Amino acid sequence: MRLEILPVLGIGHVTEGDDLPAVIATAAPWLRNGDVLVVTSKIVSKAEGRLVDVPADGPERLVARDEILAGETARVVASRGPTRIVQTHHGFVMASAGIDASNVDKTRLVLLPVDPDASARALREALRERYDLDVAVIISDTMGRPWRNGLTDVALGVAGMPAIRDHRGEVDPYGNELQLTQMAVVDELAGAGELIKGKCDQVPVAVVRGYLSATDPDDAAGARVLVRDAAQDLFSLGTAEARAAGLADAAALTDALGSTPADLGAVRRAIDAIADVVAPGTVFTLVDEAEVRAGLVAEMPGWPEGAALVLGEAPTPVEPLGLVRFGADLHRLRVALAAEGVQSTLLPPPPGSPASAALAL
Repeated sequence: MRLEILPVLGIGHVTEGDDLPAVIATAAPWLRNGDVLVVTSKIVSKAEGRLVDVPADGPERLVARDEILAGETARVVASRGPTRIVQTHHGFVMASAGIDASNVDKTRLVLLPVDPDASARALREALRERYDLDVAVIISDTMGRPWRNGLTDVALGVAGMPAIRDHRGEVDPYGNELQLTQMAVVDELAGAGELIKGKCDQVPVAVVRGYLSATDPDDAAGARVLVRDAAQDLFSLGTAEARAAGLADAAALTDALGSTPADLGAVRRAIDAIADVVAPGTVFTLVDEAEVRAGLVAEMPGWPEGAALVLGEAPTPVEPLGLVRFGADLHRLRVALAAEGVQSTLLPPPPGSPASAALAL
């Protein structure tokens, strides 16, 4: 395979309502069937009117930007000072929801396209119908990456080719069957296009030639397949946010146990309520053996006897080291909850007040 990466020059400024297929076809009359167009999302957003007016500077601009960011945010992943890493309504995890203030008037901000896959399909269809060009289209934008410095372009939308090349089931030269290899080829092509587009050169479109022998009209899945399912995302929150969420969940669970330690039905219902948010492999064990109760009371002076909910296997037979570990873990959790200002029955109860249950992590 031999690839060429070609810049599309002469596009200039794109404004709301511009005919983007005509702009691209006019600037690149040399396009061929099978080419891959890598189009910066910003010119797509501009043509589609995804622009908002904001003050040019001052605190009013920051307030307006925060309001816009809130509207583009499905959930906050991490927050450090003024930086917000959020998940957009598309499912993308990006800094500031992809809101951009570069290459646009100071009194405007550019938002991501509402549906980048639909934008890619519309551009591809227009080029095919009006100019008899059968090309694939990638809508790209710049993102940071967890654990690595630097930015790279990735695909937000795609039409005319699959987003992922699936190698599972293929056999490598050593006779090993590939089990997990799925290559995000549209991200790789988006990054290749960025090599010649740049950020200050006003080259918002690149062409990758030689990758496709033919386009694939069965592209209904688009780039949405690149968004990892929440159930498989092991890093869905920043560290501080995950810790706070875990403490809040622990407090909510403890409060859900009710005030009667003997109400094991309520305890089991609480376990069922959080079973899908605990670490895989966690074993819930209800403990009410006399020896364990005595150990808990010894580890937590002032707490009355009662049923304890232990996350993890209870030591069998009961051994002192397990009880010490339980008490130490519980103490650390109580201190962490107090530091977070989270009120729950895990906090040391006032003298003489009943405690409903104990929870160990």
